[in-house]
Amino acid sequence: MKSNSWIINSVFAVAIIALFVLHFNSNSTPIKSAALNAGGVKVAYFEIDSIQNSYSFFKDVKSALQAKDIENAKQLTSLKNAFALKYQDLQKNGQYLSQAEVGSRQQELAQLEKNYTNKEQQLAAELQEESFKRLQEVKKKIESFLVVYNKNKEFAYIFSSNPDLMYYKDTAYDITSDIVKGLNAEYKSKN
Repeated sequence: MKSNSWIINSVFAVAIIALFVLHFNSNSTPIKSAALNAGGVKVAYFEIDSIQNSYSFFKDVKSALQAKDIENAKQLTSLKNAFALKYQDLQKNGQYLSQAEVGSRQQELAQLEKNYTNKEQQLAAELQEESFKRLQEVKKKIESFLVVYNKNKEFAYIFSSNPDLMYYKDTAYDITSDIVKGLNAEYKSKN
């Protein structure tokens, strides 16, 4: 699940970098330039790890993904156990079988091993795709909430705090608790 946190943080980091690049490389209107020069830009941030730990929808998504991962592990364990039983049977009774029967059982074991590998890859790909989709849902919900949240606040930028990107932050501009409360209230009202 840590890789999912890394994916979310990476998406946010790319968005932040893109905003900076677009903002500082584009020709802005004189009004925006005046606001920047006058120091009129309002910036806020939120702690992404607090969102991950406190946002009910994110917790539900995380739980659903963990449940799917557990179910995948059960399927793989079942395949692994079937292989182990066949292998043990061959080891135990191999001396009593003809060369053709041993060859046939070895082919069966090879096929079981191939099936396991294919199933493992398939389930991993499905889980990764599902994780990406679900985390994109979380991201979109956060973005949508921030649009509504920011109507009265008038922040020019709202960043997610990532320890790898933020070197200094003044806690006076931390809006994490507002965002967590608002996201959870919005999520509860829709369920």
